[in-house]
Amino acid sequence: MDIFGTILWPFKWVIEAILVAFHSGWTAIGMNPADGLTWILSILGLVLVVRAALIPLFVRQIKSQRKMLEIAPQLKKIQEKYKGKRDQFSREAMSRETMELYKRTGTSPFSSCLPLIAQMPIFFSLFQVLDNAQKHPEAAGIGLLSAPLAHQFGTAKLFGAPLAATLTANQGIPLVTVIAIGMIALMTASQFITQLQIMSKNVSPETMASPMYRQQKMLLYVLPLVFIFSGIAFPLGVMFYWVFSNLWTMGQQFIVIRNSPTPGSEAAKAREARLAKKAARKEDAAGAGAGAGATSQAEVVHTPRPNTQRNQPVSKARAKRTGERRA
Repeated sequence: MDIFGTILWPFKWVIEAILVAFHSGWTAIGMNPADGLTWILSILGLVLVVRAALIPLFVRQIKSQRKMLEIAPQLKKIQEKYKGKRDQFSREAMSRETMELYKRTGTSPFSSCLPLIAQMPIFFSLFQVLDNAQKHPEAAGIGLLSAPLAHQFGTAKLFGAPLAATLTANQGIPLVTVIAIGMIALMTASQFITQLQIMSKNVSPETMASPMYRQQKMLLYVLPLVFIFSGIAFPLGVMFYWVFSNLWTMGQQFIVIRNSPTPGSEAAKAREARLAKKAARKEDAAGAGAGAGATSQAEVVHTPRPNTQRNQPVSKARAKRTGERRA
């Protein structure tokens, strides 16, 4: 086993355990164990477990991205201070002041990449598990993935398209090309929308004028291209993992930006407007309730009480005498 395989060994063991657990669950409810849909749903379960475990890193990523955008004006001042100075002393001073700013504000330019970096071993491990299950099913499993299960995984098909096939090695099956292109489009679109949520809604006007914002805006269009060129070598099973993971990121980021936006951003203004409308509705409901209560009380005060006194029976002679006295 090479160094790369040794590093990925524990990740592969965990991935196989999660896949087998979900596969056993889907099989227990009556799904075909050798069907591609069963394994796709197992990969979806893998995504749910992995992304749930990465939620703390994702929250840290959001906070780091926000802080990096907030300190962009200060970084700009440092860059302008040493603009045009190419001597060794000036470069060291600029680097030192930049690092002091990062330390003072508790930010790091690498924190925004933590979820992506943390997922890379999972991604490559899944790639190897699927590739070995197709080529060497008898020796594929290193954990709970037995040889029969590895053979099922390596030969599983979704509507006739093998999960181990790639766009460049589609085995002459047109459906593989169609699914692969669709997956690449979904990966690219989800990545673009995820970045666009931050760049268009979750930055302040001051940040938009900074050079760092312009650099990140360039990445908004460059980063999705990575999936276009690298996706052609991904097996369909790995593509499904990446699409599910991107959709999770997009939804998770939407919730975070909606509930905890950057102060001064468009998302923050939208949240303040929602809270104001919610408070107004509560006041209207409270006023309507108070008015209804006052009306009900007035009705109780002015409504005459019914006569509940019992009329005693009288004899005819007594009634006659009473009538004569009233006359």
